[in-house]
Amino acid sequence: MKKFIILLMIVGAVRAHEMVPTYPTWETTYVDGVLKTTMELFNKRDDVEYYEIGVFDEAFWPIPFVTTYKVLKVKYLSHVDVDIYIKKEDKDKAMYICSKSKIKKEEVIRTAVSSRICSKFKKDL
Repeated sequence: MKKFIILLMIVGAVRAHEMVPTYPTWETTYVDGVLKTTMELFNKRDDVEYYEIGVFDEAFWPIPFVTTYKVLKVKYLSHVDVDIYIKKEDKDKAMYICSKSKIKKEEVIRTAVSSRICSKFKKDL
């Protein structure tokens, strides 16, 4: 059984993307009632170029937010910084910021796996 698990670890290459910080925080902006956080998205997948950004509550229901683009083009081994804005009244509802890989149908030759990475806001005690 041990040999089988080791074989799976060697054969199965893990391909995903990264998003930091893991525990983002909201900052005030010059616009009254609007908060901002900045996330960095790094593409480690050579088969994916597009990623969708989302903000969610603790049950993964979407929270309204604004960013320059909700779907970003990130070339392989590149990174982009994403500024995300929400209303101050939604601060306590927002629990996660997630990025999800978007695979083009015409480019799928082999089985493709979509990946989702989430960062979690620490709630004040």
